[in-house]
Amino acid sequence: MSDISASDWKADLTSILEELDGGQFKKMLEYLEKIPKSQKTGRYKEKMPQIIIEHYGTEGSISAIQHAMDQIPRRDPKVQDLLRPFVDKENKGKKRKREDEEDEGSAADAASGSAVPSPHHLTPTNEPARLPTEEGAEQKSCPPDMRKTICDLNSSSQLLGTSFIKGKVVLKSGLRTYQTKDKEKKFFFYLAVADETASLKVMVYGKKRYKEIKEDKFYMFRKLIKDDKAVKVTTQSVVSSTHSVEVPEELEMEARKLIYSESPVYTIEEAKSSAETVSVEGSVTEINPVEMVKVKDKRKTERQHFQLEDDTDSITISMWGEVTNQCKELSVGDVIKVTNLKRNQHYDTVSLNSTGFTRIQQVHSVGIQNERIQIEGLIKATKKETHLEAAFNQQVHTFVVASRLLAKAFDFKLEGDFKGRLLDKMPLSADAVIKGNKIIEITAA
Repeated sequence: MSDISASDWKADLTSILEELDGGQFKKMLEYLEKIPKSQKTGRYKEKMPQIIIEHYGTEGSISAIQHAMDQIPRRDPKVQDLLRPFVDKENKGKKRKREDEEDEGSAADAASGSAVPSPHHLTPTNEPARLPTEEGAEQKSCPPDMRKTICDLNSSSQLLGTSFIKGKVVLKSGLRTYQTKDKEKKFFFYLAVADETASLKVMVYGKKRYKEIKEDKFYMFRKLIKDDKAVKVTTQSVVSSTHSVEVPEELEMEARKLIYSESPVYTIEEAKSSAETVSVEGSVTEINPVEMVKVKDKRKTERQHFQLEDDTDSITISMWGEVTNQCKELSVGDVIKVTNLKRNQHYDTVSLNSTGFTRIQQVHSVGIQNERIQIEGLIKATKKETHLEAAFNQQVHTFVVASRLLAKAFDFKLEGDFKGRLLDKMPLSADAVIKGNKIIEITAA
């Protein structure tokens, strides 16, 4: 039986299609050949997930969408982070099915009286196994297993040579610099890599690879160098994407600590008065949209606020730059731990700011929520998206929704004074499917 929830897949498929622009959406439909052209023409994105699933089935549609995203291409985290969990589950399901079929085949052979080879017919352990070939063809031995586990590598003092390792990049440090003997500035960074046996800190040279290697992806590393200080990826090393490897949760946690040591966990009340770098744990009570703000050198960077509450107090946490990407999976009601934060005080208001070492760790996730909301205010409304204030779970929260979904739900036109028409009808009651601070489905209540 499949572990894939059809409703969860439909919701995430809806979110994936929302990330596509018009040209990408049209190109994706070209790869979905099972869907008749008549059902591709003039269809809104919100209708398409159901059509895709009807023609391909739940598991078939996952493979079809994965292929389409590779071709468009949309291999960025915004799409792949939504798609990857379902691809992994589908692959596990296929593996179990193959194993079940092999077990059934063995049982059928036994039942039909097929002879079991006696020990002297088995291939000796000191001789390579031979592959069955056509008559007259030269027999070739199976290639030796060149892979080393991380556990093997940790216990060895030798170079990897022609062997390789495979693992999950659990965490990536920021870019760092060093100077050569000629005082030339060069770049490097660290990876925390884990497989089914152990975790490993890898030093990677080069700015180009920093963009290519992504967190939570699986890679094969070949031609590594190991010395007394570290395992290193140099310009001669080969790094390629590979299939998923089973990584125990405790090894992922262990890997994270290889890159960033975790600051002590404080209560929010204690964190407000601490001069040290702190970690806090609590429930998310509000999530604000990402905004672009000017910093000291007049350049713009991303900033996102969310509110965290524990038994002692509540506080605003501000995530900056690339660290805002960690907020994408947050939902109101999630219990999280946020590590390595710095205290910030502006007049009488104390908040916590992210650092380059800040990480959000899920303790308990509420996932996708289906709730009744009451829309009470508008922050902004453009043809693309609307930021609105809505009562939800007895509190007011800021949500982001695609304007065309909102217009369709309340039978408005996007042209002209869309914001004015919304204000005239307020307050508006609606049933919404909420993921994080984003409304992915909405209907008038």
